[in-house]
Amino acid sequence: MTTSTDRWYATGKRKSAIARVWMTPGTGKVIVNRKEEEIYFPRSILRMIMRQPIELVEADGQYDFLINVRGGGSSAQADACKYGIARALQAADPERRSSLKKAGFLTRDAREVERKKYGRAGARRSFQFSKR
Repeated sequence: MTTSTDRWYATGKRKSAIARVWMTPGTGKVIVNRKEEEIYFPRSILRMIMRQPIELVEADGQYDFLINVRGGGSSAQADACKYGIARALQAADPERRSSLKKAGFLTRDAREVERKKYGRAGARRSFQFSKR
């Protein structure tokens, strides 16, 4: 996390999605991969997940967010953005840490996809058994 007087940077990760978040004082605009958040995340539940830390610390309309996210699916990308936004908000004001930590927004969800094993159909599933 890098801090300056008027710009904060944080990284959020979830599964194979990585979100780089730049936060500046502004009007509450969120740009994800050079698109408005409504266009990039058309499902309202994904936008709600991404905005949870902003609403928790009541910073809606105070900061602009520029987010670059790649890898993973749309749900993992929204979670990565949420984690990156929470870390940027904490970098801007360390007193927000307790409320963000209590809500679980500063905890990295480390669950990853298990690799496929040889002799198996997937990570754990066996091939279909046939007697003949």
